[in-house]
Order: sequence, then C-alpha cells, then structure tokens
Amino acid sequence: MSLYNRQLNFVPAGMAWTEVVKFLILANVTIFVAQSLFGLESIFYMNFALFPPAFFSGRLWQIVTYMFLHKDITHILFNMIALWMFGSALERIWGSKEFLKYYLITGIGGGLCFALMNMSQVAFTVGASGAIFGLLLAFGVLFSEEIIYIWGIVPIKAKYLVLLIGGIELLASFNADSHIAHFAHLGGLIVGYIYLKIKGGGKTFASHFGGDRLKEWNRKIKEADELREAQEIERIRQELDELLDKINRVGLDGLTTKEKERLEEARKFLIDKGKK
Repeated sequence: MSLYNRQLNFVPAGMAWTEVVKFLILANVTIFVAQSLFGLESIFYMNFALFPPAFFSGRLWQIVTYMFLHKDITHILFNMIALWMFGSALERIWGSKEFLKYYLITGIGGGLCFALMNMSQVAFTVGASGAIFGLLLAFGVLFSEEIIYIWGIVPIKAKYLVLLIGGIELLASFNADSHIAHFAHLGGLIVGYIYLKIKGGGKTFASHFGGDRLKEWNRKIKEADELREAQEIERIRQELDELLDKINRVGLDGLTTKEKERLEEARKFLIDKGKK
C-alpha cells in the first residue's frame, strides 16, 4: 500500500528527517544491501529471522533482529517510507528516547504475537512491519484528522485508515495459506494500543502524548504552509514582472507560446489568491 501524507510534505526545511528514524532506515537499508550484494540472506535468515521453535528454544535475540531483515526491495521500500512518514512526526512530538522505546516495544510485541500463534509451525518472519503498524496506530491517534492518500489518489483520514488496515489484517489472519505475517501486524497494533492506553493513565491519547509538543508541531506546520505560499506568490510575481517588462520592450507578439501560457497561468493564480 502506497501512502502519501500532505502534512509531512510541508514541514520546514531541514525537518523532514529525525535522528532515530534516520538511524533505523540506515540500519535496515545497510543490512538489506549487505545480504543482497554478498549473498548473506541464508545466513542472516538462519540466525536472525524470527523462527518460533528456535526462539522458544533460547534464541531470544530473534525477537529484535527479525525487525532489521527484509525479503525483497518492495518489502523494505514500503516499510521505510512508512517509517519516515509516520515516524518522523512521532519522534518530533515524543522525543527520540520515547519514540525508540515505542518502536521497539511494538516491534517486539508484533514478533511475540507471531511466535505465539506459530509455536509449532515451520514458519518464520522478517521485517519491521510490526513496529510500522504500531507507528501507524500512534499516528492515527495523534493526527486523527490528517488526510492520507492511498496510492496518492484516495483520501482518507488517519483514524479511519487505522481502522481499515486493522480490519483487513484481522480478516487476512484467517487465511492459513497466506505467506504474510498478519499476526505480527496485528500484534504491533494491539501492543501499541495497550502501551498508549497504559501510558495515557485514563487521559485521552492525544492530550497525554501530544500536549505542548503537538501544539508546537501544528504551529510550525501552519507557519511552513504560509511561508511556502508567500514564497510561491513572490516567485510568480517576479516572473510576471519579467514577462511584462518584455511586453513593454517587444510587445505581446514578441512572447513565445510558452511565455504567453505562463503569463496567463500567473494572472489566474494571482487573481485566485486575491479572492481568498
């Protein structure tokens, strides 16, 4: 599922990445490149993928290491895009320490849920999806009204996206032939919900986990929107002035077809902005 979020595309310059998100993406990509280029996939999977019988036999590290392995380019690409998009906003609000703790807790919770549901099965799982689903849940709570575009086309509010994906994963978990670790996804959602509920102490999630940082984030988003719009208006005005200067020198017929089109577009843009 491809997701596009308007809010994270209008952040102030230099705020598109946060430290823990950057580190997690770098770690995942480095491991994926290493296993792909040097043929280490079988070694990595044998030792670090989450294989329930091995995990319950003492290979406890697998509950963490599985999160840093991915099957193919599509798998890691979607997970890392979601990590950047949802994780960056959450880390800025919570702080790096709280964000990393939540990421690991939901990832471990998702892995444990998968392991418990597959204790005697010859099955293993890899990927950051359990933690990613935990991030999606938290984003849906804190930015519940934010519009997200599925495949860049279909708009849906974050809170409804969480419910939709949760429902899809629940139904998909009944398909015994599926090769996707739906229980890890559900585990990330469930553990994330429990964690937020406990930490919330009876308060609403948004008020407890957002607070002043959430207000500050929304203020910066608004300021960034206004700055970007002002810069765009100024750029178009400058372009319009240059075109008008050329008209004064050579006349309207001296403009190229492209310049005439830009003149009309600039005129309409400034008229529309003037009406608002």
